[in-house]
Amino acid sequence: MHAFFPAFRPPAGRYNPFTRKVLAATLRTMKSSPLRDLQDRLILKGWYPQSKLARWTVYLGLADLLIWLIRRGIKFFKPQSDFAGGWLTFLTYLVCILGAIWLLRWIRHKWMWRLRNRLLVTYVFIGVFPVVLIGMMLFLAGWLFVGQFAADLASKDLTMELRRLTAANHTLMGGAKTLVRTGRLEQDWKNIVDGEIATREFPKRQVTLWYRGKGYLLQGSPTDQPITVPDHAKYGFAAITLANNQIFLRSVSRQNVGTEELTLVSSIPLNREMLGNVAQNLGFLSVGPVPVGQTGKPAQRGSTINIQDGKEQTNFSFVEEPGGSGTALVEAGDVPTPAAWYDLKLSWGTFLSMTDWADGKSRAGFITVQTRLSQLYSRLFEAIGKNASIFITALTVIGVILLVIELIALFIGLRLTRTITRSVAELYKATEHINSGDFHHRIPVRSKDQLAALEGAFNSMTTSIEALIVEQKEKQKLEGELLIAQEVQALLFPAEMSYSESLEMHGICRPARTVSGDYYDFLQLGHNQIGLAVGDISGKGISAALLMATVHAFVRAYTIEEALTEAKVGAGMGTQLTFQPSGEHLPPATLLALLNEQLFRSTPAAKYATMFLGFYDGHRKRLTYSNAGHLPPFLVCADGSYRKLGDGGMVVGLFGGVSYENEHVELCSGDIIVAYSDGVTEPENEFGEFGEERLAQIVRENSLLPLPRIAEAVITAVIDWIGGTEQPDDITVVLARAR
Repeated sequence: MHAFFPAFRPPAGRYNPFTRKVLAATLRTMKSSPLRDLQDRLILKGWYPQSKLARWTVYLGLADLLIWLIRRGIKFFKPQSDFAGGWLTFLTYLVCILGAIWLLRWIRHKWMWRLRNRLLVTYVFIGVFPVVLIGMMLFLAGWLFVGQFAADLASKDLTMELRRLTAANHTLMGGAKTLVRTGRLEQDWKNIVDGEIATREFPKRQVTLWYRGKGYLLQGSPTDQPITVPDHAKYGFAAITLANNQIFLRSVSRQNVGTEELTLVSSIPLNREMLGNVAQNLGFLSVGPVPVGQTGKPAQRGSTINIQDGKEQTNFSFVEEPGGSGTALVEAGDVPTPAAWYDLKLSWGTFLSMTDWADGKSRAGFITVQTRLSQLYSRLFEAIGKNASIFITALTVIGVILLVIELIALFIGLRLTRTITRSVAELYKATEHINSGDFHHRIPVRSKDQLAALEGAFNSMTTSIEALIVEQKEKQKLEGELLIAQEVQALLFPAEMSYSESLEMHGICRPARTVSGDYYDFLQLGHNQIGLAVGDISGKGISAALLMATVHAFVRAYTIEEALTEAKVGAGMGTQLTFQPSGEHLPPATLLALLNEQLFRSTPAAKYATMFLGFYDGHRKRLTYSNAGHLPPFLVCADGSYRKLGDGGMVVGLFGGVSYENEHVELCSGDIIVAYSDGVTEPENEFGEFGEERLAQIVRENSLLPLPRIAEAVITAVIDWIGGTEQPDDITVVLARAR
């Protein structure tokens, strides 16, 4: 309260001590606090969490941060302490999960609220994600293919070396067989291997010949021992073997010469020099058996990268488990220099089957390759030589074309999305204008599609609503004027039942619309003399109501005593007038004649009125009346009989120079005069018109009731007769009962 009303202080003298204490406590509780001010600022900026999930996420995040700070503080003094480690981990995971859910909800409610963002996300999921996934799949497939191709090239190069060794071994076996058959093996065994060819083709090869249990070292260093051939090395044995923690390419040939077996084994160590010859057109190669420790699991293998002479070279080393045996590893070659920025380095490996020379069991080996894509392409298209660049160029062009197509598709998708979202945004903005009452706003239509048709329909609807509102305002204005006219017209009808000593009267009018064209009035003519007027104006609505007011004014004007002078002036109009002695009123027929002339001259030809006018003399209990085209009233006698009061004459206001007749009727006590408009007897339903007979029957049945009750019974019967349909005409009933 102080924040909004700083000058407010409870007056000390006006309140008792208890009231002052209550006011002071209330003011203290209403004072702002720093936390409340911070909360208000956060709410104004939209940073305060509104949902329960958001608040719990913030609370748990603050608790997690507090525990982490406490933990760091304890570890500063006690590094070995593990205070609340489990709780910290649990809260961290929980906060991450709740935060992810909160973020997804925020994205869905805030960022995804706009249709544009929804369409963009939809397009990304439908158009971009599949392309990315297909691209990733193609990239992985290509990477697998290229890597396997590189490893396969290295493996095949080693296989080719082994086949070349096997072919040379078979050739040497042929020479050895010849020496054995001729018996010159002991003298010429050193000549089996051509030293010049062997030095050129297989400089590190070791060849051993076994015959009759004796081994002959045909090629090798002087310190080498003959290679013992195990029993599992049958005829045609050729494999990458492991012996004494070294890798060899070995081939064994066995031949029977007579009853003796001749065995020739050739072995080349797989060293850096030999592997370098294989890798010179490929890259950096590593060959070795998969290391296995005492647990039977492969030992860990690490690598380091060195840069020598501007070239990248990788060195491998194995980290053995405790108690593991040493394992041979051969590395050679260099990673080629990249031909361009996109010439990626490729590292791949594959398994290589090796045979243990001691027991003949198969061992798992590996071969790894580090090379460049350009090197692989040159090996792949080496058969066509320089024309290999054509394929690379073609692939590059195809890739660029596909990328351009994807970019064009993305651009078209974004443009289409923008057209949709722009139309929706325009519609939303237009609805905001309409909601604020601005019906002049129109949406600019820029295209010719369904959304443009929708925008045009919205503009048309806005125009219609604007016109409807204008029309509604005019209608409300007209209704207001009609209500005023209704109030004015209500003043023209007798406000209460007129009273006389000899005649009881009551009238009621139920308009079909706001105002009525029916007319009735009770006229005070003198002592114990009263006039009874009932009329029906042609047409309905305002025009009929205005003419009704005119008739009301004319009738009232001509019934006063001073109107006699004007009546004398009207004698020159050719109207047949009957004058009474001074102090008496005009007879009904004369008054209708004067009214006819006034309406004929002052109203259009199509406007006219019917009128029943009667003057009752209470002294003589005589009703003098004249009818100008109105439905003839009827008299319901006290004994239950009834009869019509004349047939009526010409309507007033249609023709000039019309005369009317006066008629008389004597009334007895209890007799009821019933005057009515056509809205009482002419309404129809499936049984026909309401009719005069039914009206007379209702009056006879209720003749002993007060006149308002009789009128109410008549109105109710007519409304029930009409049913649920609209009231076709004004309903007017006037009753007069002699006392």
